[in-house]
Amino acid sequence: MYAIALLGNFTILFIVKKEPSLHEPMYYFLCMLAVTDLLLSTSIQPKMLSIFWQWPYCRTNIIPHTYCEHLSVLKLACADTRISTSYGLFVLFFVTGLDVLFIIVSYTQILRAVFSLPTKDAWLKSLGTCSAHFSAILAFYMLGLFTYLTHRFGQNVAPHFHVLIASVYLLGPAMLNPIIYGVRTRQIRNKLLHLFSKKET
Repeated sequence: MYAIALLGNFTILFIVKKEPSLHEPMYYFLCMLAVTDLLLSTSIQPKMLSIFWQWPYCRTNIIPHTYCEHLSVLKLACADTRISTSYGLFVLFFVTGLDVLFIIVSYTQILRAVFSLPTKDAWLKSLGTCSAHFSAILAFYMLGLFTYLTHRFGQNVAPHFHVLIASVYLLGPAMLNPIIYGVRTRQIRNKLLHLFSKKET
């Protein structure tokens, strides 16, 4: 999943950078999303390790996760974790708030461009693409919220279910976004096919 996420997101960034006709708000939005996916899936584990290295662990320092999830590590520490818990909540809501703000600004620009299109058919096609984008964003935030709430309040949830949902939350959107955005967007799809056909000749 991580390899597909890297390949897909770098491909979108490369195509939008190389093709001047794609230098429009919708494609800048796709690039912002691709960069977010790359940073999120690449930087979480090393940063978490650097934060959680100075804490003492009484029982074990092994977490039942595929990456160093904040709340999983907090539960193992024998120190006072109230500051870190508050910091984690602040970062969660601050980053999510900024994300939502940038998404609203981006969609405002996209919808402004869509409604300036000359035909109703073009409107519907563009709105269909936007609905796929919005579904992907909604899935990402819903999985994240579910992961956080089950850690915080779901004491009876099986540990392997936490691991599965947290891994899907982290890698799923990063892997699927290039497919949803790239394959469904005709200009990006055509440019990608053009690049491959040039290499084959």
